[in-house]
Amino acid sequence: MNIYVWGTGCGAGDLIDRALEASRVTAFVDENPVCESFLGRPVISPRESGLREADLVIVTVSDAEGVSRRCRELGIEERRLFFLKNHLTLTERNRDTEPAEAALGKDFVEGLRGSERLIRRPLWTAREVLKEDALAVDYVRLKTLEMLCGQIRELPGAAAELGVYRGGFARCMNALLPERRLYLFDSFEGFDPAEAQGQGGGFVEAHRNTAAERVLSLLPHPEKAVIRQGLFPATAEGLEEERFALVSLDVDLEESTLAGLRFFLPRMEPGGYLLLHDCFSPKLPGAAAALRRYEAESGQRLHKVPVCDVNGTLVISA
Repeated sequence: MNIYVWGTGCGAGDLIDRALEASRVTAFVDENPVCESFLGRPVISPRESGLREADLVIVTVSDAEGVSRRCRELGIEERRLFFLKNHLTLTERNRDTEPAEAALGKDFVEGLRGSERLIRRPLWTAREVLKEDALAVDYVRLKTLEMLCGQIRELPGAAAELGVYRGGFARCMNALLPERRLYLFDSFEGFDPAEAQGQGGGFVEAHRNTAAERVLSLLPHPEKAVIRQGLFPATAEGLEEERFALVSLDVDLEESTLAGLRFFLPRMEPGGYLLLHDCFSPKLPGAAAALRRYEAESGQRLHKVPVCDVNGTLVISA
């Protein structure tokens, strides 16, 4: 079977770790590739002719409508597409699932079927700053961010994200805080290999697939961004006197998360917020473990509110 996987991010990495051997993938597809190979398989542009010969295209990105439209332009019938993130729309796109079941197994395919939910527009939203494609990735997390950005409007201090990856969340922070300096801390080369030992190969490889230039190109106000590239906390050198009104901490693993808590929490402005991502994720227990260690070593019981988003963000108020 001629299988192509659309996407080279966490969705693709998770697919390989859970259900599909990389050796069975003819190629990965990326509209804006930053690498020539992914998990030992070639990365191609949708414009390359081989894609048209696919028996199955597994779509791992969230923009289902955009990929569907692109494939129609290329002459690829929708019956050859299988959407892993089908739940992000109210339209059932996966009609003929036999090719996907042959490649991934019936149990895996059935596990992706879920009931859809309509989410009402919050009454406090005065105007839509965030785009629909961004909200589709994790509506609850991003609307929580939007509300918190409104709450800190009168506070001094910078914003920061530790664990930028491809810049999707940083783009939203930058859009919602257009006048505020935004520090972006990331290696932009993946995890520290020593800390990532024991993680799935697809997960680790996906996080290498980024670049600072790509992130900056996404930002609506790139002039407000300050890139701090490298391994944290060495990249925070010189910022010891900086104060922060809003911080996103999303580095997945325990030691890096603990380093982030140690640096940022003592420097938060009163009334500010730190968003600790993945705190309730069964796949990434390191964030919760780091939080327990921080509270034990500091003797503090932090003010925390859990958020019911996809990976279980915890909001810590200063």
